[in-house]
Amino acid sequence: MLDSCKLKSACNLPLIYNKKINTSGTSNADVPLADPGMYQLDITLRKGQSLAARDRGGTSDPYVKFKIGGKEVFRSKIIHKNLNPVWEEKACILVDHLREPLYVKVFDYDFGLQDDFMGSAFLDLTQLELNRPTDVTLPLKDPHYPDHDLGIILLSVTLTPKEGEHRDVTMLMRKSWKRSSKFQTQSLRLSDVHRKSHLWRGIVSITLIEGRDLKAMDSNGLSDPYVKFRLGHQKYKSKIMPKTLNPQWREQFDFHLYEERGGIIDITAWDKDAGKRDDFIGRCQVDLSVLSREQTHKLELQLEEGEGHLVLLVTLTASATVSISDLSVNSLEDQKERDEIFKRYSPLRIFHNLKDVGFLQVKVIRAEGLMAADVTGKSDPFCVVELNNDRLLTHTVYKNLNPEWNKVFTFNIKDIHSVLEVTVYDEDRDRSADFLGKVAIPLLSIQNGEQKAYVLKNKQLTGPTKGVIYLEIDVIFNAVKASLRTLIPKEQKYIEEENRLSKQLLLRNFIRTKRCVMVLINAAYYVNSCFDWDSPPRSLAAFVVVEDMLEDEEEEDDKDDKDSEKKGFINKIYAIQEVCISVQNILDEAASLGERIKNTFNWTVPFLSWLAIVALCVFTVVLYFIPLRYIVLVWGINKFTKKLRCPYAIDNNELLDFLSRVPSDVQVVQYQELKPDPSHSPCKRKKNNLG
Repeated sequence: MLDSCKLKSACNLPLIYNKKINTSGTSNADVPLADPGMYQLDITLRKGQSLAARDRGGTSDPYVKFKIGGKEVFRSKIIHKNLNPVWEEKACILVDHLREPLYVKVFDYDFGLQDDFMGSAFLDLTQLELNRPTDVTLPLKDPHYPDHDLGIILLSVTLTPKEGEHRDVTMLMRKSWKRSSKFQTQSLRLSDVHRKSHLWRGIVSITLIEGRDLKAMDSNGLSDPYVKFRLGHQKYKSKIMPKTLNPQWREQFDFHLYEERGGIIDITAWDKDAGKRDDFIGRCQVDLSVLSREQTHKLELQLEEGEGHLVLLVTLTASATVSISDLSVNSLEDQKERDEIFKRYSPLRIFHNLKDVGFLQVKVIRAEGLMAADVTGKSDPFCVVELNNDRLLTHTVYKNLNPEWNKVFTFNIKDIHSVLEVTVYDEDRDRSADFLGKVAIPLLSIQNGEQKAYVLKNKQLTGPTKGVIYLEIDVIFNAVKASLRTLIPKEQKYIEEENRLSKQLLLRNFIRTKRCVMVLINAAYYVNSCFDWDSPPRSLAAFVVVEDMLEDEEEEDDKDDKDSEKKGFINKIYAIQEVCISVQNILDEAASLGERIKNTFNWTVPFLSWLAIVALCVFTVVLYFIPLRYIVLVWGINKFTKKLRCPYAIDNNELLDFLSRVPSDVQVVQYQELKPDPSHSPCKRKKNNLG
């Protein structure tokens, strides 16, 4: 059946349903819909006519999706700048019943933004004649605006009943369907033979300092530059610096070095444009093989194919402690190695390598009751273990919903407030891996040496999905080093998904911000009640406190120049979208800050609350012996001379760095451990096995 499909139309099989069939006749009306059978649906996506314009130039970049039963089974290539695109693409789909219609959706591709909806239509498979090619014209409609004419899509469809025994088949997909993904199958597969290639041999520390005399890409003679870095499959994107040709980034990040001889870092500079493709400013490269180890190199790189320079600091260091081994061999079970690890992180070695905070060992034992991602009712699960930007993988267990990996992973801890993420994927041969479930575990919440069953959650970590995973985790760290590292900026992910406008997320952030504002309002009412003498003892106490602390404050108002350029209607739409995303992010930041302050006093993370108490006690003692004006003077001198003493130092605020480690209410929910079914208890499982 699979070979005949290939021979017939040289098409790939986006999705295959695999069941037994026994049909007769020439019309699908003869087949009862209650009795599922297998059909082959051959579709030729011909063309579109008079499609809706979604781009500012009066055109669109359309592509088409086919869905059956809520699952995407085909995606066409993108036809750029065309309202009458011609695809002539063939798809061969096997379906196991005709109850679900073919759902056709058309989108306009937007680089870096959410793709615009251009219309949809349904094709009722029960109305097709069997074994007969049918030309179909589908008028595109928007469910929210049914009167709008959005053009038509022309298809050629043939529905054929198929007979055959149930057999295992593999999903195949068009290469044009594969879109960029955080995880690609090739980078996710980890065989025992090539396991060493996935362990990095060194760390490349990069500090993006500044850009000089960059090319002006906007009509105002300026640019909104940002920089992308790539080393192999690793990527990093800097923040955007608005309206400047001499941006000051001061960003630091690390790449893993997998090759002894080094590698090539590809660097590209871009100008951010709202509503259209970002403009290319220039490119350059760094050859790591010519740089000496354990030394910081200042590089001034000329941008090719453009103008200007980028200034970087690059340091190559030896690898941190990472390893993958079988369950029978692990560091903490060897008493000699265990003692060596405890010695390395003992209180006596406070000032030895401040970046080396601790040691993490993760035993990935097994999973049970996973979701079936393949049409055969099975999955090919493998596990990805992540700590910040350190990522290691297990092998794949094929055709199994209860896989056993029995692997041990070790990591170097650079920040004790990091969150361990364990994600289970289903491996697919010619496409990106399917998500099966995920857990996020803060290192400070781990109970050493305890094997636990963690309920897998969805991608957003807001609710459970199917299956549990058994882990045993050990964390050893130096508390003083961990406390000191709390006061420096957090390590950022290489590439994080760009924020997109979401009505639900915007509303949630608004409600969160409203709660924080209401706390301030209630506090103001409380203070006001003190002056109303509703409670004389309280008002008297407030009067005494205010008398001692009263001081004058001045406020400054900064005004930004507004852009006076005239924009068209489409430009305004994109501008509104950008503003909404900015408002959404600002609300999130404001709400998160308020929630983090609250959670510091709520003892959500006891380590951080104790650290705050110790810091306040130390400050109180210092303030007792040293006048406040001298402390402020020393602090001011330190701040003002920092650039002179260390010109390329990264600016930071210790208080904000501390608060960034405290989880917001959203993160508290994401990190909350769900209770597994009692039948998944390790002890219960052992008893059942004994029985």
